[in-house]
Amino acid sequence: MNKPINIAVVGVGGFACFATAEFIKIPGVKLVGGYDENEKNLLKLKDIDQSAILFSSLEEICSDPTIDLVYIATPPFLHYAQSKAVLLAGKHVICEKPAATIVAEAIELRTLAEEKNLLYVVNLMQRYNPLYESVNNLIRNSILGDFLHGFFENYASDQFLPKEHWFWDEKKSGGIFIEHGVHFFDMFAGWLGEGEVVASQKVERKEYKDIWSRVQSVVKYDKGMVNFYHGFDQPKIMDRQEMRLLFEKGEITLYEWVPTELKITALCTPEELIALHQIFPNAEFEIVESFEEMQISKGNFKDINYQYKIKMDSGVSLQKQNLYKELVTNMFIDQMTWISERTHIRKINQDNAVDSLKIAEVSENRAIKIYN
Repeated sequence: MNKPINIAVVGVGGFACFATAEFIKIPGVKLVGGYDENEKNLLKLKDIDQSAILFSSLEEICSDPTIDLVYIATPPFLHYAQSKAVLLAGKHVICEKPAATIVAEAIELRTLAEEKNLLYVVNLMQRYNPLYESVNNLIRNSILGDFLHGFFENYASDQFLPKEHWFWDEKKSGGIFIEHGVHFFDMFAGWLGEGEVVASQKVERKEYKDIWSRVQSVVKYDKGMVNFYHGFDQPKIMDRQEMRLLFEKGEITLYEWVPTELKITALCTPEELIALHQIFPNAEFEIVESFEEMQISKGNFKDINYQYKIKMDSGVSLQKQNLYKELVTNMFIDQMTWISERTHIRKINQDNAVDSLKIAEVSENRAIKIYN
């Protein structure tokens, strides 16, 4: 960065504290202070930086000329108004997902930021994961052939989400597709391009009116469809996620909501095996079957050429907490680089905030309601 940048935080919850502590490790980044209507939460800023100012309102932050950027980590129903106020005050914005609870508001924020030449981005940090880029590389080079089908299964915990929590109030959260699903709509769009929602359902929890705890959406991409499922009904110890991409010559499976491990089962030629080693240099490879001569099978009405059937495991290269640190740090550096150098091309920008919310909003609006 060409000059130091002063930041403030609005909404001082657990993840905000975690992310802010990583932001200020970056040379040239200083925490000025923050605001949270919950005084107990606000005091947590002192654990990050004793000199942090405990502001009494968002308006106070907006009027402070020393603050360059505001990191917003409040519940979704507050994102639009707070982001707008900060942008109108001439300050940059990094906001936790989603941008807003409706697309029209996200578009307004994007337009406002562009008009004022300010940073406005939602922390869709999946694209900063090294495994994300590895999969993207594999898809771009068609190493396993054409994409055919995919799924994302999110068996999430509701252990710390009592029925009174704002998460269940769709007027505040936007619903699961909007509050949570945008991360994964953005991830798959990065791999597969623009998608179109073709079907959607949401299930009301039995004996709990208006608690929509399970949702599912099918999105069509150019080459195939992906099924997205989110269910918040597991104990914390059983919280788990799995996603799979099926290709003509094999499949990729990733684990955890921010993937920490990747496995591949595939048929490949010697050249494709070399390419996989180059993309995953630290992975463990197992040759399940090998043949002296090239084999030709049929699939998807095509010739499938191969000399090996392999299994690959990337291993857990980073512990989850360390990976989260890497992702939020790389996201912040990417965005700060753009502030200093406007020709810099970012991994995510204001368009990701809008486009991911569009898929989420259509999924929500089209969802067939299923009552137990």
